[in-house]
Amino acid sequence: MRRFIEILKENDLLRVINEPLDVELEIPHIAYIEAKKFEEGKALLFTQPVRDKKPYAYPVLMNTFCNKKALNLAFGRDFEEVAAELAELTRLHIPTTLKAKFDFLAQLSKLRFAPPKRLKKEKALYHYELLSSLKELPILKTWKLDADKFITMGQVYTQSLDKTQNNLGMYRLQVSGDNELLMHWQIHKDAANFCRAYKEAGLSKMPVSIAIGGDPLYIWCAQAPLPKGIFELLLYGFIKKQNAKLTPCENGIFVPYDSDFVIEGFVDLENFKLEGPFGDHTGFYTPPELFPVMKVEKIYAKKDAIYQATVVGKPPLEDRIMALATERVFLPLLQTSVPDLLDYKMPENGVFHNLILAKIDTHYPAHAQQIMHALWGVGQMSFVKHAIFVDKNAPALEDYESLIPYILNRFDVEKICISEGICDQLDHASPNACFGGKAALDATLKSSVEELEILDDVNLKGFFEKELEIYDLKQFYKKCKSPIVCILLDKKESIEESFTKLLRFKKHFRILIFLDKENHLDNPYMLLWRVVNNIDAKRDIFIKNGRVALNATAKNHFENYQREWPRQTDCSKEMVDSLILRKIIKDDKKLFDKFEIFG
Repeated sequence: MRRFIEILKENDLLRVINEPLDVELEIPHIAYIEAKKFEEGKALLFTQPVRDKKPYAYPVLMNTFCNKKALNLAFGRDFEEVAAELAELTRLHIPTTLKAKFDFLAQLSKLRFAPPKRLKKEKALYHYELLSSLKELPILKTWKLDADKFITMGQVYTQSLDKTQNNLGMYRLQVSGDNELLMHWQIHKDAANFCRAYKEAGLSKMPVSIAIGGDPLYIWCAQAPLPKGIFELLLYGFIKKQNAKLTPCENGIFVPYDSDFVIEGFVDLENFKLEGPFGDHTGFYTPPELFPVMKVEKIYAKKDAIYQATVVGKPPLEDRIMALATERVFLPLLQTSVPDLLDYKMPENGVFHNLILAKIDTHYPAHAQQIMHALWGVGQMSFVKHAIFVDKNAPALEDYESLIPYILNRFDVEKICISEGICDQLDHASPNACFGGKAALDATLKSSVEELEILDDVNLKGFFEKELEIYDLKQFYKKCKSPIVCILLDKKESIEESFTKLLRFKKHFRILIFLDKENHLDNPYMLLWRVVNNIDAKRDIFIKNGRVALNATAKNHFENYQREWPRQTDCSKEMVDSLILRKIIKDDKKLFDKFEIFG
């Protein structure tokens, strides 16, 4: 970690902040705003973290993956090069000539660094000191309504009951005592599967170790969507061309030898406590739920340790950069299951699992539908709620200004596929935790829909107000065959009823999106974020008379929504004003408004 900080400095990618700043809200607010600066943003090293003016012994590093350059520095090379190497490996065939045999062996030799190397404990290169409790770590409280402090960049190491499988995951960890953490591993995760196996075997506890810091690539590997049973640190060796070096903990778990902090202990399989609320990467607070308790037995710190953390909330944030490499590196692996997938994109304001764009090569009727269902069945792609598929002649998926009109000119409600399946446990829109509706649009073929009579916004609003009390209205992409009409309203009835009333004006629209009146129609980036977060396809998409409506409002009794609708993560204006006054951050109204910093 110290070496990587020097690399960031050498590349003008690090801002060092020496003022005393509180780990509760202050440091997270600064990192949250910095992460939204795209290529201008930098990693942040806080040298004097405090809590109630009491200093911590360890600095805090945030926004480590501040941009694409920092990501490549963590990889040690361009992540596109890693993707190309993986693609070559997936195309290996049985060699039939002498040259082909040598090429085959050369490709296989790239895997020789993948397996981690286990060191004996006495051979670990760093000497650690033993800490008395979690209180000594500068753990952050990110949002005002968070239940407590949370470790947000912990590398969670577990192993199967028979010790044949190892797993590295990244789960949020709520501090619930001086030496107690709550382990937020979702039911679909490998570590949760290990946990179930331990419990079914009649055991009362499961060993777990948490590493913080070390080589920053460990963190990227922790979130990598590898197939079940494959240890994530195999990726580290493949990328770095050197074996990851692991050292044993007293509980039998192995962690990287260069970790800055190591937290050892056991998950109590009989002890569950309410974890949360927590303002997570969806941009909303997730509700309190029962999760297992981890009893911390040992905490080690390297003598010059750096505490690494991240901040989550409304996009864009640091995970946007990490996802760039995930998209490219895992495309070749996805193509082994879905060979006609040419490319895919996870827009960060779709918070990755809420929306993907996919370019496919179709050859026969319903081919797009086949690929839709194939993707929904592959690993972490099974969490995707909404997907849009275009053909191979479509614009580049990252060229949104060209791609969106391309899709809207091919839009047809008959090409919407609505299904159901598992969803991210953090998803708040689904009526049931962990599963809900999904939707996909096939935009691979030209549509034969009738032409609309497009009106300006004022006249369309005037027509709609004959049937409905509307706060505001805006049409997007009016030059396309199927513009998007966003309607703000104070909901007085079910959205399906409102949609039905407006069908008398159907010659003027094809796509309606209903949102609460607090939204900002001049901010499409955040509108998309809110729409894909707030809808469950089976409940909130209505198709009638060749028209479609999306209910992206907050759900209540009109939808028979039984869960509590969450609040979104908004910065404290008083906190931001204080940081501006102290010249820690700049007063950037344009950025604050664009990303709805204050809601």
